[in-house]
Amino acid sequence: MKVSVIIVSYNFEKWIDRCLGSLRRSTHPVSVIVVDNGSKDHTVQIIEKKYPEVHLIKTGKNLGFGKANNIGIRCAMEQGADYLFLLNQDAWLSEKTIQTLLTLFKEHPEYGILSPTHLNGKGDKPDFGFSTYSGMKEMEEFVAMQQEREVITLKFINAAFWMIPSHVLNKVGGFSPLFYHNGEDIDYINRLHFHGLLLGYSPHVFGYHDRENREMTRKNFLRLEKVYHLSEYANINYPFSKAFAYGVLAGIKKALQALGKGKMANFGAYLSICCGLLCKTRTIIRIRNKNKKEALNYIRP
Repeated sequence: MKVSVIIVSYNFEKWIDRCLGSLRRSTHPVSVIVVDNGSKDHTVQIIEKKYPEVHLIKTGKNLGFGKANNIGIRCAMEQGADYLFLLNQDAWLSEKTIQTLLTLFKEHPEYGILSPTHLNGKGDKPDFGFSTYSGMKEMEEFVAMQQEREVITLKFINAAFWMIPSHVLNKVGGFSPLFYHNGEDIDYINRLHFHGLLLGYSPHVFGYHDRENREMTRKNFLRLEKVYHLSEYANINYPFSKAFAYGVLAGIKKALQALGKGKMANFGAYLSICCGLLCKTRTIIRIRNKNKKEALNYIRP
């Protein structure tokens, strides 16, 4: 089985050796595609000098996470990949991760995406995001799970470590152009579920994600709120009336609540989010309809 690992890079220099080095040590051989989104550091030069086996695609500018991944996915599928592994640039894998997930896919074809357990960069505790949606807080819990289950189903796993069979991509497609950076994985998982596929992770292998739990500033909070309401409006598991209620009307409700509390800045922010969604309604309807069809959407040029 041919496995292609796709990494979208932007100023990748800090993590190159840990990330690409872990792929060289994989017990199942992989091909590697790096889609560089216009790095300003020495990313390109280091890859070209130290990792000549990597297929490097230089976009020359920052296309965003989803569009750059779609370019890498198209390249991998043209090269005959049976499975694709989407890997964040600030992340790396344990040696048996690819091999273990391949075995799980063969035994559990009901899954559309499988992931390893997400640990922090030090490997001494679960990644903060993964800990939240998996419900696992300590390493001891993952060790206990290793004795009980091969694969654990979740409603959401972020796209730092996603392994996807090519036949799933032929059904679900690539990342939606509605999302530039943040929310792409939420939207994709919504579409995965619509097409009747499960999402899960193995407690037996690990991915290491070297990121900090950043302070939630007002700016970051409102950006996440914008992504959340967009992902609800685009969610094809809802009929359009429900998507409109959860995406637009819920935002208007938050705006009115902020107004009632005298929080004028938040009132304006939520009003701006809702206006932006309304302006995109025609596009969102078109993309919702497109995503309901089984096709290699957004991958083909």
